[in-house]
Amino acid sequence: MKLDTPVPGGPCWTELGTSDLAAAQRFYGELFGWRCETDPRQEAGGYTVAHLGDAAVAALSPLYQQSQPVAWNVSFTVSDADVSARMIEEAGGKVLVGPMDVFDMGRFVVALDPADAAFQLWQARTFPGAGLVNAPGSLGWVELLTRDPARVKAFYTTVFGWTVNTSEHYTQWGVGGADFGGMIAMDDTFPHEVPPHWRPYFAVADVDATAAAALGAGGTAPTEPATLPDGLRIAVLRDPQGAAFGVYRAGDEK
Repeated sequence: MKLDTPVPGGPCWTELGTSDLAAAQRFYGELFGWRCETDPRQEAGGYTVAHLGDAAVAALSPLYQQSQPVAWNVSFTVSDADVSARMIEEAGGKVLVGPMDVFDMGRFVVALDPADAAFQLWQARTFPGAGLVNAPGSLGWVELLTRDPARVKAFYTTVFGWTVNTSEHYTQWGVGGADFGGMIAMDDTFPHEVPPHWRPYFAVADVDATAAAALGAGGTAPTEPATLPDGLRIAVLRDPQGAAFGVYRAGDEK
């Protein structure tokens, strides 16, 4: 990811909704070296922030609704959550939650794009988002998996003003040309029951060792470690509760 701090339109945070918060803390703590701190306030609902050193890098939380899937979610920075929420609706998306204040930390929205991939908006106040990116154990890339790439490309460029860099095999999203993520068109190789979604990728020092550690801790590897044509080494993993996330070798970014 060419962005090293949260900027308007760029990804700023990722959080896991899980059916077993204690197990998730153990799994990711061992995998990435995260130190997890749960907000003690009752109204925070068990929201837990993961740190590397003093930097907040991600969050884990219980499922707040029965219909909520076990999954990682991605948040994007906006300067005005209310304005962006209206733009989402006007561009063919749907606002599910908010805009709402989260203590004094910021203003929050949960939305669906026109192909039903969930994503989040974050208008920062006292909390800007991830304090560390692109380093081992932290967020380094976000990827949209969708069955309607043309429609969502028009949607996200309208709502966020993203730049689009399309090669023969892959579409990349950017802010002012600084790429931070990509898009994969879901074809018939994806099971019908897998919905469109955003997937975070975390930087790691060794993809193969991380995948082996995940398997040893009860996870799975839907995409085993592989080297892409551009030299990037990646894997897609699932934690024991079923949440999918990617890892890539830090330093391979182009």
